[in-house]
Amino acid sequence: MNKLLATAVALVALGSAPALAQPTDLLNASYDIARELFEAENAAFVPAYAAAGGTTVTINQSHAGSSAQARAILEGLQADVVTFNQVLDVERLVEGGFVGADWAEQFPNNASPFYSLPAFLVRAGNPKGIEDWGDLAEDGVQVIFPNPKTSGNGRYTYLAARAWANEEFAGDEAQVEAFLTKLFANVPVFETGGRAATTAFTERQLGDVLVTFEAEVLSVVEQLGADKYEAVVPSVSLLSEFPVAIVDKVADARGSRELAKAYLDFLFTPEGQEIAAQRFHRPIDEAVAAAHAESFPEVRLVNVDEEFGGWDAVNSEHFAEGGLLDNVFLNQ
Repeated sequence: MNKLLATAVALVALGSAPALAQPTDLLNASYDIARELFEAENAAFVPAYAAAGGTTVTINQSHAGSSAQARAILEGLQADVVTFNQVLDVERLVEGGFVGADWAEQFPNNASPFYSLPAFLVRAGNPKGIEDWGDLAEDGVQVIFPNPKTSGNGRYTYLAARAWANEEFAGDEAQVEAFLTKLFANVPVFETGGRAATTAFTERQLGDVLVTFEAEVLSVVEQLGADKYEAVVPSVSLLSEFPVAIVDKVADARGSRELAKAYLDFLFTPEGQEIAAQRFHRPIDEAVAAAHAESFPEVRLVNVDEEFGGWDAVNSEHFAEGGLLDNVFLNQ
């Protein structure tokens, strides 16, 4: 039995009694391409939690764009935990008084149990010869990715494309902005979230390339067939972390804090990491990562801190009203 999970369950039994009886259900508000991942995580957590001395519990899921989920919680969605795809959306809950300021210190690796990166999904044979970010701004190429205004997935795409352009154009902001403007002009429709973007590309057959998390790219190739789609990893991409947190305001009101912590702890265990790797999310556990090394091609990753000065700077310089992202939209 996993020691981390057993310890969490023991704390429930031996700790001071909560004001409310601990509920036997939990709501996880998550980003919208994570449905299959958390179906698998939940199916493993429930029996492990019961076997470690807990009760049989039900894990409920809510999926939408990460930013939309943060907004829904601020407006009343009773999520006990969040498993988001961007730090900014957790920080919105901190600002709203729903999550503690020390949330990133409550779990390992700054509370990010696994990671991914923006990558490309193309149709079989890669008819437009798309290999790197520069190809996305070429005439006649239609690109599908979610709206950075509503989706953490879309924000990572914008930042990864900008990171490539910063190198390509030696930091010349005019050339960077011109590239991004052409790229955004090649998007026929901005979906609100990552899964809607995948549906537009695979079911509605829009576009020549889908830009989304590598986890979604590899999942589509597996599910729909390598005879129909191919994965392309660009020369450089952006480290995409998936922060988790207890929604303190909800968990304390419901008496679900211990269960919420045990659930999020499970994601960092070898069992939780193995499930994440099988669903194409890159694990942080070294042994699990080594066992799945062949599944994940090597790629040079930049991160938000080094490339953009951290999430606070990104929010104020790029995503705030009148920021650099708005300039790209306005220039189309």
